[in-house]
Amino acid sequence: MKHLRFLNKYFYKYKWWIIPGIFFVIISNIFGVVPAQVIGHAFNLITENIQIYHLFAGFERQSIIYSLFSYSLFYFGAIVLVLYLIRGLFLFFMRQTIILMSRHIEFDMKNAIYAHYQKLSLGFYRRNNTGDLMNRATEDVNRVRMYVGPAIMYTINTAVLFLLIISSMYSVNATLATFCLLPLPVLVVTIYFVNTLINKKSEEIQQQLSRLSSFVQERFSGIRVIKSYVREDHTKKVFAGESEAYKKNSMGLVKVQAFFYPTMLLLVGLSTILTVYIGGKQVISGSITAGNIAEFIVYVNQLTFPVTMLGWVTTLIQRAAASQKRINEFLELKPDIVSGTMELKSFEGNIRFDQVSFTYPDTGITALKNVSFEIKKGQFAAIIGRTGSGKSTLANLMMRMYDVDSGNITIDRHPIKNLQLGPYRNQIGFVPQEVFLFSDTIKNNIAFGLDQVEQQEVEMAARNAAVYQNIINFDLKFETMLGERGITLSGGQKQRVSIARALIKEPGILIFDDCLSAVDTKTEEEILGNLGRIMKGKTSILIAHRISTIKNADVIIVLEDGQIIEQGTHQELLELNGSYKEMYQNQLLEEESTTATEL
Repeated sequence: MKHLRFLNKYFYKYKWWIIPGIFFVIISNIFGVVPAQVIGHAFNLITENIQIYHLFAGFERQSIIYSLFSYSLFYFGAIVLVLYLIRGLFLFFMRQTIILMSRHIEFDMKNAIYAHYQKLSLGFYRRNNTGDLMNRATEDVNRVRMYVGPAIMYTINTAVLFLLIISSMYSVNATLATFCLLPLPVLVVTIYFVNTLINKKSEEIQQQLSRLSSFVQERFSGIRVIKSYVREDHTKKVFAGESEAYKKNSMGLVKVQAFFYPTMLLLVGLSTILTVYIGGKQVISGSITAGNIAEFIVYVNQLTFPVTMLGWVTTLIQRAAASQKRINEFLELKPDIVSGTMELKSFEGNIRFDQVSFTYPDTGITALKNVSFEIKKGQFAAIIGRTGSGKSTLANLMMRMYDVDSGNITIDRHPIKNLQLGPYRNQIGFVPQEVFLFSDTIKNNIAFGLDQVEQQEVEMAARNAAVYQNIINFDLKFETMLGERGITLSGGQKQRVSIARALIKEPGILIFDDCLSAVDTKTEEEILGNLGRIMKGKTSILIAHRISTIKNADVIIVLEDGQIIEQGTHQELLELNGSYKEMYQNQLLEEESTTATEL
């Protein structure tokens, strides 16, 4: 139960739902126990008046006794009916408080988990797959809701009912009550041992369900690759294997429950037998009446449902504990990136790296080693290098998606760690290497970074990104709905929509992380021309593979194995006769070869 202590704050928050709920539980159970006493009196009335009725056989008074007897039975029946109607009303109130409270807690928990997820850094998402994250925020939360709602409701209901019934039993006859409740210790021991199995199997089920969800989510996202390589049958077999493992774990839990419930019913049945046997002997000795036996049988039957529910409630609690443990694992994680307190009111755009080194914590790969450079306000800077040289890492560090291991990064001469994270990132236009578009309209994807935007602004951003003409060719134009991850668009169109999303913010710093790779040369020149006009006086950083893209940059940084090996303008780097010139010549040869092939 230690993992479920996390929920105490919610119980305190909704105490004015729990307290009336407990009150309604108590009242409903009182009106559930009293009918047993009424039935006991009615049974005594029947046994006593039947004898009197037979004594007056052949006399006129027999009809009068019959009328009184019928009226009394009707009276007792009406009382029982009214009592159960009142109980039903309070049961309704009980569910309207406790069950509704559980829905509010579910709502709060999902919001809290989602908000916490967004605070965690990129490293967290690199270490955990999407399916598992989704499962903890949905399926696990739902299992916890079943604990804070039905489980708690039935637990309180069972506890109150037990107290009322046991006290009523002992007030009638202690000996009969003791024998009637004799199977209860066996019940407690059974629950103790079964709980361990339920807890273990519940954790296994949740873990397997996360793996299954992750597998399905990943395969549906990569369906194009699966179809291209004709791997449908293979993925179907793997899915069947994962489903089989989930079924096996679930069936294991079902088998435990299948043993548990009949055992509960057996013990309740044993209580009934003991009641009839011991009660019969008590009636013969004159200690109790036959009506008391009827009353006790009603009590035992009233305990049957709570006792059988005890197994279900136990399962709910154990599964909720397993789920809450999984939820707590992530909620207890602290963000790697902590926002500073300084807010830059005027953003110039001076960027300085001073002996920066960085190693990815999840892979152990050293991406940067003692990197130092400076980009001044209004400069167009370019970063180039082979694959794996650390170019994208520089962009992620500028965005403060990660913190450096050593060295310092300053923005306008202020350490980046001291700046407020939200306002700082809001002044940067970032176009990542892996373009991601949402399943929404093109307009909303372009305007994603702004709360309010005019249609003219969206259209201007699209023009500047050289994607306007493509968009208006669609039937719904800017209202065209995109498929998952923007699958409706081609690779080049997705890149340009992503560029428009960054440009519409009119950022103080613009970072392009190799986002022109799927764009043809003519379109690239148009975008760069627009970029030069829009970002005039502002800092622009372009990460690229093609030298033709960056040759007009004010400063070009050449990376290799996480280190700066050359730095300068295009002409200066060519004069060095180093790696940059080698890359430039190789690309010229590739272009000439491509041109010759086309001719």
